[in-house]
Amino acid sequence: MCADFALASGFVTVMALSRLNLLRPLLLRQLRCPLVVTSRLQQPPPLPACGLRLYATKKAKAKAKGQSAKLNINAALVEDIVDLGALRAEMAAVVSALKDDFTRSLSIRTSLGALDHILVTTGDGKFPLNQLGQISMKSPQLIIINMSSFPEATAAATLALRESSMNLNPEVEGTVIRVPIPKVTREHRENLAKVAKQLANKAKESLRRVRSGAVTQAKRTKEGHSEDTVRLVEKQIQQLSDNTAAEVDKLLAAKTKELLG
Repeated sequence: MCADFALASGFVTVMALSRLNLLRPLLLRQLRCPLVVTSRLQQPPPLPACGLRLYATKKAKAKAKGQSAKLNINAALVEDIVDLGALRAEMAAVVSALKDDFTRSLSIRTSLGALDHILVTTGDGKFPLNQLGQISMKSPQLIIINMSSFPEATAAATLALRESSMNLNPEVEGTVIRVPIPKVTREHRENLAKVAKQLANKAKESLRRVRSGAVTQAKRTKEGHSEDTVRLVEKQIQQLSDNTAAEVDKLLAAKTKELLG
């Protein structure tokens, strides 16, 4: 009976191995090509705003650069090396002179005061026109200048009027200069706007001279101060100059708009 059991067990084992051999190709195929299980996956939630990296545009970078370039003026530090009050006064004087030039030289409507600033070159020097002649307005279209007090300066005054930026064409009758007031044309307005720009450029040149003088003074005053301190003072001087130049630009923009209408 033991022999029969052993024979039966051997038969079962052989059958099992045979079935295993039959299933082996299928198992190998499944291992090489695993089944793809599809499922509907939920989209991941959006990242929080703090996790996003925002890239600045060129305009934003330029603005940030301009803001970072501005310095807080340290009055105590600057005044120890340069006279801050005198420096600001010089720059303010440049702006004030530009305002005066705009008011006197670039008025669309000619008036008596508009001729006062004109400088007349004589053998004794340069003098304002209103100190050499008596200015009066005969009509809204005509200004009369009586040069009887200084008749020798009549020709020089006439030349100064012609060479002014006011588009004047004076006529001389003895010691009397007749100045017809020109009509306000578009061309005249554009010419005045060009003169305004020239005056603004001259004001900026004056600012550069003031700034250059202050920087030179700062470089000379190195005793008792480190190079870094002097360099910082130079940057602050530059900042003052830039602020004043921006004020000049604003005045020019306003005047140009007024002239061109």
